Amino acid sequence: MQQIKRLPVASIVIFKAFPSATMNPTASLPAIGQPLNRVEARAKVTGAAKYAAEYALKNMTYGVLVTSTIAKGKIAEIDSKAAEQAAGVLLVMSHLNSPPVPGYAKNPASKIPIFSGKEFKLFQDDIIRFNMQPVALVIAETLERAQYAAGLVNITYQKEDHHTDIKDQLDKAIKPDKPSDYTRGQADAWQSAPVKLDLEYRTPKQVHNPMEPHATTAYWESNDKLLIFNKTQAVKTTQQQFSQYFNLKPENVQVHAPFVGGAFGGSSRMWPHEMAAVMGAKKVGRPVKVVAAREQVFNMVGYRPYSVQKFRIGANADGTLVGISHEAYGSTSQYEQFTERIIEPTKSMYNCANLETTYKLVPLDMSTPCPARGPGETSGSFAMESAMDELAYALKMDPLALRLKNFADKDLMKDKPWSSNYLKECYTIGAEKFGWAKRNAQPRSMQKDGMLMGWGMAAGIYKAERAPSSGYIKMLMDGKVIIQSSVADTGPGSATILTQIAADALGINVSHVNVDWGDAAYPYAPPQYGSHTTASAGAAVHDAAIALKKKFMDLIPSAPLDASIDYIGILKRYNLPQLDVTIESKPGPEAEQYSGKSFSAHFVEVLVHPAMGMVKVNRVVSVIDSGRIMNHKTARSQVLGSVVWGIGLALMEEGIVDHRYGRYVNNNLADYHVPVNADVPQIEVHLIDKPDNYLNPMGAKGIGEIGLIGFTAAVANAVYHATGKRIRELPITPNKLL
Repeated sequence: MQQIKRLPVASIVIFKAFPSATMNPTASLPAIGQPLNRVEARAKVTGAAKYAAEYALKNMTYGVLVTSTIAKGKIAEIDSKAAEQAAGVLLVMSHLNSPPVPGYAKNPASKIPIFSGKEFKLFQDDIIRFNMQPVALVIAETLERAQYAAGLVNITYQKEDHHTDIKDQLDKAIKPDKPSDYTRGQADAWQSAPVKLDLEYRTPKQVHNPMEPHATTAYWESNDKLLIFNKTQAVKTTQQQFSQYFNLKPENVQVHAPFVGGAFGGSSRMWPHEMAAVMGAKKVGRPVKVVAAREQVFNMVGYRPYSVQKFRIGANADGTLVGISHEAYGSTSQYEQFTERIIEPTKSMYNCANLETTYKLVPLDMSTPCPARGPGETSGSFAMESAMDELAYALKMDPLALRLKNFADKDLMKDKPWSSNYLKECYTIGAEKFGWAKRNAQPRSMQKDGMLMGWGMAAGIYKAERAPSSGYIKMLMDGKVIIQSSVADTGPGSATILTQIAADALGINVSHVNVDWGDAAYPYAPPQYGSHTTASAGAAVHDAAIALKKKFMDLIPSAPLDASIDYIGILKRYNLPQLDVTIESKPGPEAEQYSGKSFSAHFVEVLVHPAMGMVKVNRVVSVIDSGRIMNHKTARSQVLGSVVWGIGLALMEEGIVDHRYGRYVNNNLADYHVPVNADVPQIEVHLIDKPDNYLNPMGAKGIGEIGLIGFTAAVANAVYHATGKRIRELPITPNKLL
């Protein structure tokens, strides 16, 4: 095997940028809350930032996946002779000649909480489980030669009947291995209410489609040392899984992902292209780069699953909720169970003593879904907040008044007080800024510029948690501070926020703080999903900074605790080149005493063409309770992104499968519609910015997901107000309104 000189990690991947390059170095303390620019912004806009597919290692080769053309069956024959004889081809790998993967028998994927059962094992047998399943990998000297040779691989199949339509398979639904059903009070109390509704809502498959394609560059430096440049939201998870799959020491699996061009949950676990790159590199003894094609992003790297939700709700004439029943069905693959939190908002959102929630999985002959921004809660809140709006109309009650009437003073599901809850302020501020009091409640009663105008609102709730995390911090003799964390930064600005947290904890200017991230060699940080990065990795950096400050204070024991510390002077006095600290940070007992949630209130104005049924979101006011705001610029950007995606989910996005073949018919960005600038109005964002004093030392709560939870219902409710027609199946397209 040809050896590649092993460069220091910093030489090949780690981007170090002192914030003074992009931030105002005279920014006054405290740094937390300041709308500072991102520390990596200059690298991204100048092209200095490298992504997983951009690393050009010596003797690089290129892998292209060949995928199946049937949804279920077996491979009868693989004819790869023509491909193998093509110019520049090094290998055609399939189940016939793939290297062994010892850990497949141990099922490392089952250790991920959101997955259970058996993950898809690449190139291990002749069984076809979904259409466009990877069945071979062609490796060649250039990408073009690999692409050409992949087209020469001829595969014949033994086809079997398949099922890909959730509506036809509801009677085949199963209970998950880890059920999340919940009941309090009387399960069927809604039926005895004076006003009751029995409704059904549906959401389609929706695809992440980030700008950066999924990509992995892998190289075996020796039989027991593996180097990976990966698009991932969790470098430590990638390291852990590949060390288990191939019986390697974790420290011998180098994983680097300093820049990730969008993920939204789609890079939260291992996918076939990652294993293909590693297996291919094992076979050819050279670096292998595999980049998923855009059409492969639709079915090979997860998607938001279908949902069918039966929502029953009953109330007294004054709006007091009597009972709720939320029965949800979500799609999964035949070979693995993917569960999501689709019924979680219903369990805690409102003060309803009688409630029943059930959740079942519908196995289909498709690939496994995965978390998508606001996983589960995004789909579940569409049903819950649409039903609340329908109930308000049945009661002839203002939808906002109905929500205030049933405000939950505590989390009834956990029977615990909130760690903080400013949802009422969200309602008040949102209604005032939007002008909700001017709303004419009658559907089709408001017009603007010849269009039907509708106003709708909805609320959102999402978990606010903190996971164990570790952090390393050191101060050099010149006063520069360096933080190291394995945290990924998929776009929310986490690296920037860590610098602000450290600067505040040490009492120094943020321009003196530098952060290294996205490397598995750094201290543990949890995966960047579930809106807990700041609360977790940020808490570790905060605690490490406080511990470092104490280390300095111990050298001057007579100084008062609140004294300003001359860090440089102390290092020089004791002739110390640096002081450093590594610390593990964990949630305290408060995590068990309180229920942590973020909250939102969305107010939306739509315009609907009366003859053509075309819907335009014309105005948005979103108000967010996500604790103390770490950076007002990046926080606002998170909400803007949520609203844009919410417009897409409500009006456009739908992965359409031709069920005759179990295959997407719109697996490209021309036919899979997403919002463009013309679809997005001015978005007004208001952040409550009050600390949560129990979840973490900074007072932060998650903000990444909460801007999307409930938003699609707000759009649907506005469409009903504009047209008088209730749409219970997303997306809301003109054909459904006509």
